[in-house]
Amino acid sequence: MSSSPRWRPAAPTARRLAPAQAIAMSFAGVDLVGTLLLMLPLSSSESRWTGAVDALFTSTSALCVTGLIVTDTPVYWSPFGKVVILALIQIGGLGIMLCAALIALALARRLSMRSRLIASAETKSAGAGDVRSVARGILVTTLFIETVTAAILFARFVAGYGYDVGRAAWHAVFHAVSSFNNAGFALYSDSLMGFVADPWICLPVCGAIILGGLGFPVLRQLRRELRRPLHWTMNTRVVLSTSAVLLAGGTALTLVFEWDNPGTLGPLDPATRVLAGFFHSVQSRTAGFNSVDTSQLHDETWLLTDVLMFIGGGPAGTAGGIKVTTFAVLFFIVWTELRGGTAVNVFGKRLSRSVHREAITVVVVAIGAVMAAVAAILAMTDLDLDRVLFEAVSAFGTVGMSTGITAGLPDAAKLILALLMFLGRLGPLTLGSALALRERRIAYELPKERPAIG
Repeated sequence: MSSSPRWRPAAPTARRLAPAQAIAMSFAGVDLVGTLLLMLPLSSSESRWTGAVDALFTSTSALCVTGLIVTDTPVYWSPFGKVVILALIQIGGLGIMLCAALIALALARRLSMRSRLIASAETKSAGAGDVRSVARGILVTTLFIETVTAAILFARFVAGYGYDVGRAAWHAVFHAVSSFNNAGFALYSDSLMGFVADPWICLPVCGAIILGGLGFPVLRQLRRELRRPLHWTMNTRVVLSTSAVLLAGGTALTLVFEWDNPGTLGPLDPATRVLAGFFHSVQSRTAGFNSVDTSQLHDETWLLTDVLMFIGGGPAGTAGGIKVTTFAVLFFIVWTELRGGTAVNVFGKRLSRSVHREAITVVVVAIGAVMAAVAAILAMTDLDLDRVLFEAVSAFGTVGMSTGITAGLPDAAKLILALLMFLGRLGPLTLGSALALRERRIAYELPKERPAIG
């Protein structure tokens, strides 16, 4: 007699991570590897083990292209440690999943649908089908801008400062990569204060920072349709116009606030003051270099810098913050409400209502995260509110500017700033969706009612 087949439970299917979850997990994995490498004696100039918190903070700062430091980069880290930091900056700027897509293209010359979806989510490209061209375009654009910037810096270091070829090449490449990726790491203990009057150093650095902060979608369209502005998308127009207003406004206000400050612009000649004011405005957009002593800025300039750092740069690029598009969307929503309009129109196009909710969500989550971090750090230190707020906004905006308090913070405060950098790099909306277990679809709607507003 043949026995009846025995019932066997179905094998559990592996739960696939959503694209946002995969991006967050990949960043965390690379961050862990970077931390372990920086902990090694090989990474320290004195061949000693680095504490886990300091290594994690530095790795997170480099991977999230921030620039906040708890150790003196040119003094503390060995050549190997600096190479690790540079690699983390480049990986963080390009994006973890985009790097994986580029490797897959190089090895297998094809991508799975899932890999294309994840890379598409990270690069904000039009869809999964164009990831191959987007990935190659981003790589070419990145290498071209970094190479041009490095070439200009190399020539200046050799001709203007007498660096030997090896030192000039290393400094040029490091600062070019750090600039385009809006990282703010420098090979000088005072950042770029020694070059405050040198436009051949300051302007190429600013140019690379601005281009990196525009975002890859904007750079891609400008490369194809630079002379056809009527064909530009709403995203490109919003990023370019808002960035120009913020850069010009930041420069003008910095000059007004700091013109006679003996600790910053005061000792400089007028032309150098304008250069330094422009440089500070650019750095406030998530780069983090400084050509004047940030700790000596007036309170009103700190507040201005807080605002610029919080807004950040363009989406799907190397900048952080809530992004200029989010800021612009909120501005147009408020402007429409004040005028009594029913639809939000931007550059001749109607804005989708789902974008309203996304922008509000990003801003509310960002403000909540920064305020929670500020409150926690204030509770565990005796520091002033303005300095702690500056540091927290700098971390969230992945800027890297500091009033000089970072290295002296307790380990718990450093971990809070590291978490802010991680959140700021991935974006509140991306990280929030990565943490969500699943989407809840509700098959019904409740009746409407309006509470009193204002």
